[in-house]
Amino acid sequence: MGPVSEQGDTPHPSRAVWARALSARAGRWVASASYLKKWSVLGVVIGAVAGVGAIVFYEALVVCTHFFLNVLAGYQVPTPKGEGGLTASSSPTRPWALPLIAGVGALLGAILVVRIAPEAEGHGTDAAISAVHHNPRGVRFRAVIVKIVASALTIGSGGSGGREGPTGQISAGFGSLLARLLDLEPADGRIAVATGIGSGIGAIFGAPLGGAVLATEILYRDDFDPAALLPSFIASVVAFVVFGAAEGFSPLFGYVATYHFTDPVQLLWFALIGVFAGLIGLLYAKGFYGLADLFKRSPLPRWVAPAVGGLLVGAIAIAIPQVIGTGYGWVQQCLTHNALESIPLWIVLIVPFARILATGLSIGSGGSGGIFGPGIVIGAFLGAAVWRVFDPVFPSMGHDPAPYVIVGMMSCFGSISRAPLAVMLMVAEMTGSLSILTPAMIAVGISWLIVRRSDDTMYRSQLKSRSDAPSQRLLAGLPLLGAIPVARAMAEPKLVITTKLSIESVRRALADASLSGAPVVDAAGRLEGTISRSSFQESGDGQHGVAALVDAGAPTVSDSSRLDVALDSLTAAPESWVPVLDDERRVVGTLSISDVVRAYRQELVSSAERMSDLGAMTGTAQVTITPTSPMAGKTLRQAELPAGLLITSISRGDRVFFPTGNTKLEVGDRLTVIGQGFDLTQIGKAESVDASE
Repeated sequence: MGPVSEQGDTPHPSRAVWARALSARAGRWVASASYLKKWSVLGVVIGAVAGVGAIVFYEALVVCTHFFLNVLAGYQVPTPKGEGGLTASSSPTRPWALPLIAGVGALLGAILVVRIAPEAEGHGTDAAISAVHHNPRGVRFRAVIVKIVASALTIGSGGSGGREGPTGQISAGFGSLLARLLDLEPADGRIAVATGIGSGIGAIFGAPLGGAVLATEILYRDDFDPAALLPSFIASVVAFVVFGAAEGFSPLFGYVATYHFTDPVQLLWFALIGVFAGLIGLLYAKGFYGLADLFKRSPLPRWVAPAVGGLLVGAIAIAIPQVIGTGYGWVQQCLTHNALESIPLWIVLIVPFARILATGLSIGSGGSGGIFGPGIVIGAFLGAAVWRVFDPVFPSMGHDPAPYVIVGMMSCFGSISRAPLAVMLMVAEMTGSLSILTPAMIAVGISWLIVRRSDDTMYRSQLKSRSDAPSQRLLAGLPLLGAIPVARAMAEPKLVITTKLSIESVRRALADASLSGAPVVDAAGRLEGTISRSSFQESGDGQHGVAALVDAGAPTVSDSSRLDVALDSLTAAPESWVPVLDDERRVVGTLSISDVVRAYRQELVSSAERMSDLGAMTGTAQVTITPTSPMAGKTLRQAELPAGLLITSISRGDRVFFPTGNTKLEVGDRLTVIGQGFDLTQIGKAESVDASE
């Protein structure tokens, strides 16, 4: 069945059509570019947007904080040295207003989230991690805008939250937009979104190296993604330069006095901080999500719960003002001897627990903000508490609390975020204290070990390792998918919808074709997205156009791809099918799970027939790829092996895996090959071969 359109719909040029044509051209360039060229360009673009997004959110947060706390409450929030180094007011002019202000700010943010973009609820980093793993094309731009405003309102009015979640989601959202506009393959889409997370967070903390490493480490509990490292390096540097050009390049907490390791006995104190940090990190995760679950089970409406949480946080702040906002100014005070001594000991001891409670009330209730920043504050006060309690008794600790405060920040959140290396680097950059890394390794290692034994994390969207990704689990059991072209497996589209149809017309067309959904195209025949029957539930009288119901972030696949790439897209699709597009983004087919299964069965039968045809003259060989091999550095598809050869497995180091057409051969790989004697002899002329017939 061809495209369905109502009488009178005729294609006409428009700016939207031209924009899609331009994006199709850009997508073709990206698809044909080398890894370095592609990510040099995309990394710069993502980094520039991340830097601008960080500036926008930072300024919005400054404005909200000034209005809500300075003007309405009469309270000056302390700021870190990199942001002016202002000291806190002795007390708010109107302390009774703090609960009301925090409650109203959280209420306004919650109303925005519930009405416009429910996915902007909570801490944005976890949502961005989920997008990387499950649908890198699915982050809506409206969620980014809502996240900026709602987080500025929540944190600026006194809520306990960090600014890394909103900034990470801004640039992750742009990476998702690029994945849609350029039809990036799923693997590239994941890198784009992950790069956005790291560059955005690195920019607003002034920590480009830590942000780049964070992009590769934060996705998994016990693994990292090396493919995202180079793009993240490029994007993080660009984002740091853009943000620094507007807000300054000084470290967030200034250049803390350089630490010189001279006394091995001090390692015992750092080890003690590691133990406490691991336990407090676990308490942070369990307390935060425990409160979040409590709010979910409560009968309060979704837009009311954050207001209640804000009201309670404001009440706590009357006695413990250190729970207000980001808290970075209080961390600054902990870094110097005299300023830390001026804070009552009971405050220093209670702040880690009060911050856990306040963050759960502010963000766990459904408010908008990050959980990275509060984790840094919790760790800082933990280190400060250890120094305050033990320094009078054990002078060997030294009279500078800064090393213990810095290591507390590194070990507390580095462990529970399951990103110890990235957090270590970020805190070192934020304090200008690279010399602290050596003793910090003791504390971070111990705290990470404690957290790892519990298998808990602050980011519940993290996977355990790369092998746990949905597509990887499927591909491991279907090794032949890389040899099957999408064009061979796809089906002709049964129905293609145009954007000017009414909802009722689309509903009838889907019913007549017995389909749950269909691709939607513009007047020029280029894909707009997909639509499904489930999207009609909120469509009112059914007479409006379908444009508002189109899922523009739905995964697609190119007709020039192979089924291993297509299966990656199918695992992220809301339906059991994806549109197949040509180089001009025109729909040339659809691909469903059943199409993949059918094509795979046919390939198995064909492979069995080829094995049968080899006859009695077959043999096996172990082929080792040498440095001079013409196959080194090529994929199996590019290697152009004789048709009579089958590679059944590849051994690389201590790992054995099934190859696909996209498997890149490396020097030292050992290939198990089956084929006829003549073909084995031919391949043996260029490789190191141990053959047996």
